Amino acid sequence: MTVAMPARPPRDQRLDVVRGILQLSIFARHIGGSFIGGWVIHSNWGLSDSSELFLYLSGYTLGSVIALKQARDGAAAATWDMLRRTLRLYRIHLAVFMLMAAMLAAVDAWWLPGEVVGRRWEAFWFDPWRAIPGMLTMVYQPELMGILPMFVWSMALLPAYAALLGRVGDWGLLVPIGFYAAVQAGLLSTPSFGFAHGVEFDPIAWQVLFMTGAWVGRRVLLLGTTFDPQAWWARYATIAAIAVLLAGLVLRLAWYGFLPLAAPFPEADWITGKLELAAPRLLHMVALAWLVARFVPHDRAWMHHWSLAWLATVGRFSLEVFCLGLFLAWWATVTLELTGHPMVLDIAVTLVGFALLAGFAQWRDRARNVAPVRQGGGSGAMAAGARPG
Repeated sequence: MTVAMPARPPRDQRLDVVRGILQLSIFARHIGGSFIGGWVIHSNWGLSDSSELFLYLSGYTLGSVIALKQARDGAAAATWDMLRRTLRLYRIHLAVFMLMAAMLAAVDAWWLPGEVVGRRWEAFWFDPWRAIPGMLTMVYQPELMGILPMFVWSMALLPAYAALLGRVGDWGLLVPIGFYAAVQAGLLSTPSFGFAHGVEFDPIAWQVLFMTGAWVGRRVLLLGTTFDPQAWWARYATIAAIAVLLAGLVLRLAWYGFLPLAAPFPEADWITGKLELAAPRLLHMVALAWLVARFVPHDRAWMHHWSLAWLATVGRFSLEVFCLGLFLAWWATVTLELTGHPMVLDIAVTLVGFALLAGFAQWRDRARNVAPVRQGGGSGAMAAGARPG
């Protein structure tokens, strides 16, 4: 593929807004028994949740980042840049893991006995010779520790995948699809190495979202678009996507007992299974991504209105917001468990969590904008669009 030297793309305000919404959805979902997390966010009315779309969008962003770096500085520089980002995220995962372990241990000892076992962290304390290597290799994933490893593994594989796309073009997409298909056929799986709970997301399956996003991001950077929206098949794809979302909604309503007719299929792992990314979950996420890309513009004045601008700020600092949200969600869960889940408090703690995360993102945004001025330059803010989700 022969293309001109690509220009750095402008920041996509749409992606920031969507990622901000996804971050708040993930936080609400992590609050055990939350009314908002259990009924209001979109994952309760379809087959996929925020994790799928977030991993795809992270692949999209970093796919364009590594493609731009390859074009400007060469494959070696691009590979090193991505590995540096991967190591940074890996260190953050270990730091979050250790902070969460310390917090749970303190609470278990002084306030809520049994909390370590109740949150499935007991192996870290009672079998450290196995749990610590499991932590370092990211196959030991107690409660709340399953998402960041999925990003680390995907980012570590991205340089090789980008090199494959550079050599064989779009045919390279068949490789992640092939690994996903092998998991669905029962031919591959990530070993648990004896841990009772195993991994939360099988990376051999879930990588297909990240790598597909990276493929799309690369095409958008190099060609300006992924698909021609005026192509003859685009209308049929849109109709099919709407049908998939409606089917997911009908199934959910039937499973909840909100319809007069029984569901054609009972809720089962082959439809909504998260560990191996069940095919209907994947299809539902693809349909949702297609409709967002098709009908939501990249940037409009209304996206900068205060009612949405704060969501974009949350999206710009999604990694930091996610990490803080893990701790806030745990405290919100404990608060609700100790008070019997009164509805008013349920909604209040979730909304307070939203406010704290939004305030934290605004503080980080102001600090980042001030830093380049103090340092006498403006390059410090350029890396914001390359954050790993």
